[in-house]
Amino acid sequence: MWPVMIFAAGRGTRMRHLTSDRPKPMVPVAGRPLVDHALDLLVGAGATHVVVNVHHKPAPLLAHLEAERRLDIAISHERGQLLDTGGGLRHALGLLGGSPAVTLNADAVWSGPNPLAFLRDVGAPAPVGARLLLVPSAQAVGHLGAGDFFLGGDGRLTRRGQAARAPYVYTGLQVIDTALLAEVADDAFSLNVVWDRMLSLGTLEGCVYPGRWCDVGQPESLPLAEAMLADD
Repeated sequence: MWPVMIFAAGRGTRMRHLTSDRPKPMVPVAGRPLVDHALDLLVGAGATHVVVNVHHKPAPLLAHLEAERRLDIAISHERGQLLDTGGGLRHALGLLGGSPAVTLNADAVWSGPNPLAFLRDVGAPAPVGARLLLVPSAQAVGHLGAGDFFLGGDGRLTRRGQAARAPYVYTGLQVIDTALLAEVADDAFSLNVVWDRMLSLGTLEGCVYPGRWCDVGQPESLPLAEAMLADD
């Protein structure tokens, strides 16, 4: 298994009152914190080490992770400025211990085969740029967007751009060659900056997850996530 990072440093503003005293990964879904659903996936895919970044009200999450015995967990502290996904990944590279790396959002739950194992086993062993795990829009539970990408027959991605809709939604799970992170001058930046460079090089790939995925980004998504898990 490649090195894995869980993005858990966001402020969780869309969760409103639910994140007034805790970070979003500690919001309960089906009786367990969101982050536990992500950790379960790692254990199920055979991962042994994970880096988790923290920023917003980190104390409850840090205490929870300290009690986790199934995985070796390293913490990437983002003090002061929040670094966004690209800056956060680059900040954590010394803890990850290798490239390519898997990145996973903490605010999602899944129904179907283990998505990390699926991403690991599909296609070539590792991408030259990045391989993003996608779901068809109809299988993106609780997601309000118009889709993110078009997927070509060769596995290459193109953005929705000016189209009204795109058929595939990015799930927040990818495997990425981290070399291009060094080209970005800013401390805080989105991985979209790196993906745009990969798009120009033809090295941004996608693969389609066969199950369902729920974006647990707002309070209204919680009952949808729990219903999806109950049907699994």
